[in-house]
Amino acid sequence: MFFIASSILAAVMAVTVIFVRLKATKKPASLKKIILPPFFMSTGFLMFLFPEFRMAWWEAGEAFLVGCLFSIFLIKTSKFEKRGGEIYLIRSKAFVAILISLFLIRMAMKTYLGHQITYTETSGLFFIVAFGMILPWRIAMYFGYQKALKS
Repeated sequence: MFFIASSILAAVMAVTVIFVRLKATKKPASLKKIILPPFFMSTGFLMFLFPEFRMAWWEAGEAFLVGCLFSIFLIKTSKFEKRGGEIYLIRSKAFVAILISLFLIRMAMKTYLGHQITYTETSGLFFIVAFGMILPWRIAMYFGYQKALKS
């Protein structure tokens, strides 16, 4: 039951992220919009205060590295341009397809791992995968924004 509910919630969140990202390309970008999401997301690490969410350090490291690998696709499709004195994120035609593909890969991994480890460990692992995706992506966006500012 938890698996079905969490999968539905993940699908809703994925669709929401797609619409938010597409809408964001219509408004000027700012450093605040780039930097704050990883800080807000980092509060999720509080789940590891509870023993049932904990895992080995090497498992957490692997999850983070998987997220970093996934972030490469997001980094490659996130470019900035200067228009009328403002910096805008350029909408990539591949971005939606990449987000959907990453979502499907994560769901397949979750389905497989969900049968191997507990629900709470799976939740913790995939939080770390998601954080491993967003952190490098936002760091790359920061540098891309700075580069666009100088041009």
